[in-house]
Amino acid sequence: MMTSKNVPIEDTDRQEAGQLFAPEEAIWEVPAPLSTCDVDLDENTVTTVRRHGNPAGPRLVLSHGNGLAIDPYYPFWSMLTNDFDVMVFDIRNHGRNKVGAQQDHNIPTLISDHDLVLDAIVREYGEKPTVGVFHSLSALITLLSFSDAFSALVLFDPPLCKPNASELEFIQSAERMAAMIRNRAVRFKSEKQFAELLAIFPGFARVVPGVRELMARSTLRRVADGEGYELRCPREYEAQIAEYVRSFSPLLDLSTLTCPTKVIGADPTLPFTYLPTFDLSHVSEVDYDFVPDATHLLQLEEPEQCAEMLRGYLATQAIQ
Repeated sequence: MMTSKNVPIEDTDRQEAGQLFAPEEAIWEVPAPLSTCDVDLDENTVTTVRRHGNPAGPRLVLSHGNGLAIDPYYPFWSMLTNDFDVMVFDIRNHGRNKVGAQQDHNIPTLISDHDLVLDAIVREYGEKPTVGVFHSLSALITLLSFSDAFSALVLFDPPLCKPNASELEFIQSAERMAAMIRNRAVRFKSEKQFAELLAIFPGFARVVPGVRELMARSTLRRVADGEGYELRCPREYEAQIAEYVRSFSPLLDLSTLTCPTKVIGADPTLPFTYLPTFDLSHVSEVDYDFVPDATHLLQLEEPEQCAEMLRGYLATQAIQ
């Protein structure tokens, strides 16, 4: 649900803003789920699958990118709840989850977590057509898991490493990303201060109104002494995963996919704000498209277009 007050903007601004009206105030509120399912990932770690939407529809399972949480994607997945049975969850040490041991925060563990979550969903809610809808890190995890649980996959800007000439660029970008993460602030005076900081970061320059505030509420928690806020996913954990991505992305082989797959990327003509985005139109194993003028956080920048692209692809697979 979003509440907003709209004010018209000039015609010359429409192309840049991507909309006719610019919300002067926008507050995204993630509603209470229809139900929840706790999943034991190990002896000390639990994540919760939250069910939203239409239980009679095909099932969508969604998760998020490194250092984020699934709640900031609500502007996107809220557009799917009328027709789909929407299951959302946070990756361990992210979002609503408690922080566990850093040594367990690695790609092999996240692959195991992914499979445990899918098994728990089937046990709790039964068998039905299921589509994985994943962004960035969660897309990488899904590609590495070789799971046969999905009827189809829709992957938003997965961190794929194109071989040969682009591989060095990818590795260097991942190393720079990890170094930048380790230099981030760890404590903030308020959620408002954090949202204002996001406004100056290139990666958050294009998100729809209200998303930076939703990001602050979803990725910060009060510190133990009550003085300010800290990142729910510690920066050391996020940087560690960025380094793992550098090592695991070159291992991906799209020819091993076991279900119909669509990859929706950022605009490959734009300067990248995360890792290099590649035009995969030459890859016959996937249905590839990109969102013009969108960067790595494309679901937060163009949620309506992303939702329509997902619906269109699923219609071609007779999943709707």
